[in-house]
Amino acid sequence: MMFSKISGPRLCALPLIMALGACVSFGGKAPASMLVLTADNVVAAGTARTASVADALVIQIPQVPPKLDTNRVPVQIDASNIAYLKEAFWADKPARLMQMLVAETVSAKSGNLVLNEVDAGGKAVRYISGSLLEFGIDAETSEAVVVYDVVKIIRGSATEKRRFEARRPVTAIAPAPAGAALNAAANDVAGQIADWAG
Repeated sequence: MMFSKISGPRLCALPLIMALGACVSFGGKAPASMLVLTADNVVAAGTARTASVADALVIQIPQVPPKLDTNRVPVQIDASNIAYLKEAFWADKPARLMQMLVAETVSAKSGNLVLNEVDAGGKAVRYISGSLLEFGIDAETSEAVVVYDVVKIIRGSATEKRRFEARRPVTAIAPAPAGAALNAAANDVAGQIADWAG
């Protein structure tokens, strides 16, 4: 077996590099699985919707606080402390996942032509916007919590705002049960929004 000789400055740098490697991760393994939201109400395959863009309903990506601007699952430890659930990662950020879930649910339950902002091209009249305030686990109550402040905008009409909330018990603060409970709570909120959006 052959070894290459290290001498001079490279030899001096070796202990520093080894020490740094013990503190810092250069990359890392991908998670074994990722969490997703699955809609309870889905549009049947082959369903066609026809309407003018002006009659369509646009579902916008909600605003989120910094703690949700990540694909990790926040755990509220107490009133002033959060942590992130180890080895639990969403396939996308919660804002985008919730937008897709609400769009699918509203489309399935209401029969509306539902578009995103790109598809609407700025010509839509009706919008669902808002802020996703909570999308994580409450450690003190062992519940998944989803709180969404939704704004319904119809150009030429009064703007409406309403808060939607759902909670589901978590059997354990671990990736699989947390993901299942958040999926159930998110579907509850999406269903409430669909009924309200009309």
